[in-house]
Amino acid sequence: VEYGRFEPVTPWMGADSARHYQWYPFINLGHYHLASVSDSRISKEFGRNLRSGIERVYERAQGNPFLNGIPAIWCSNNLTVAMATQCRLYRELTGDNRYREMESSLIDWLFGCNPWGTSMITELPLWGDYPVDPHTPLVALGVGTTVGGLVDGPVYSSIFDSLRGVRLTRRDPYARFQSEIVYHDDIQDYSTNEPTMDGTASLSYLLSSLQKEGMKSCGLDRNEYAYGGIVRTDAEKKQISLVFTAADKSDGARRILEVLGKCDVKGSFFFTGEFYERFPEAIQTLYNAGHYVGAHGDAHLLYCAWENRDSTLVSQAQFEQDMLDVYARMRKSGIDVSRSNLFIPPYEYYNEKISAWARGLGLRLVNFTPGTWTNADYTTPDMKNYRSSESIYDRVMEVEKRNGLNGHIMLFHLGTDDKRTDKFYERYLERLIRVLQREGYTFVALPEAVGK
Repeated sequence: VEYGRFEPVTPWMGADSARHYQWYPFINLGHYHLASVSDSRISKEFGRNLRSGIERVYERAQGNPFLNGIPAIWCSNNLTVAMATQCRLYRELTGDNRYREMESSLIDWLFGCNPWGTSMITELPLWGDYPVDPHTPLVALGVGTTVGGLVDGPVYSSIFDSLRGVRLTRRDPYARFQSEIVYHDDIQDYSTNEPTMDGTASLSYLLSSLQKEGMKSCGLDRNEYAYGGIVRTDAEKKQISLVFTAADKSDGARRILEVLGKCDVKGSFFFTGEFYERFPEAIQTLYNAGHYVGAHGDAHLLYCAWENRDSTLVSQAQFEQDMLDVYARMRKSGIDVSRSNLFIPPYEYYNEKISAWARGLGLRLVNFTPGTWTNADYTTPDMKNYRSSESIYDRVMEVEKRNGLNGHIMLFHLGTDDKRTDKFYERYLERLIRVLQREGYTFVALPEAVGK
């Protein structure tokens, strides 16, 4: 208490200038802990101290279109995190919501609601505009980047202009948005674009608190993920989801629809743009029967290299255009695309970047649960990876006996090459469904299984 009274308000709050690292650390967490004690006199005193610091910044923020009263001094993003954290702690401590708008605005500032329209955190979100050229040896040596690192943040142009030996290495993409406050995504600018350990450490609390808040409102996500895509739903539920993909073949449509109807099962179907153009009747039949109809890409592009999954073969612009094109075809086919946000990538192959780009479009990437071989129902006898329908069926039963199939997403193809005369949907699909139903499994449509 005695020590805390030496500094009732963290001095930078309300200021507009500072000497280099004059005021550090940027938040006094001792005030928060003292405001939490049972002694009401002490609690009120240090609660007032917290509020006084917030109020200084709040007053300075009036008139700023981003409601940002943070001075553009060295490590301004650290100050932004500190103030957002203090607002959050004060709100949770007292129930006083008067600064909640500023708290949200400061968090939004870090994620791109700022004059430059860019996140200040490397690769977060991965689909967005974020620092790609931070001041770090990792980038200079070409061995990676500081994933999740919070960069220094904008400074007054007078600070940047006074730096020694700094020459931007490329044309400034944010040149139109620079003013008396500047930010450069350039490896040379160590004043605005250097990842900081202390700021990033502080940010971890803020982000984890947001995650906790999100879990309260949306519930716990029990899906299992691989490379950012959902590959299994809740493993505690004895449920299975059947999904079907197609690019240019529909020979199994009638039989599959018949089986699903007889077994009272709703499936989920994912088609390419070509399929939507060539087989409108099949699509309408499936859609009218209450099955989910979604996207499988438009041009059936291979998004990443088989030999190196991390090697993305399309640009973000190409990916987004591919998705816009297939959704345009879906809309033309009479599909309510607002209810079709699940997406299975072409070839059922993707990486973290593709998953992130999909999330940026409001889509959720899903894929089959590996291990049952059902996705091999397209293979033909001349292929090295050929699986007969009997071997696929036996494999599913083997996996069920050994590990169970709770939450499994089983993928089949709506049509296969004529060279495959052993069509799984002809003899084995109905048998598989009925056997698993007798084992107590419920077949749940994918949108319901993955949840919110």
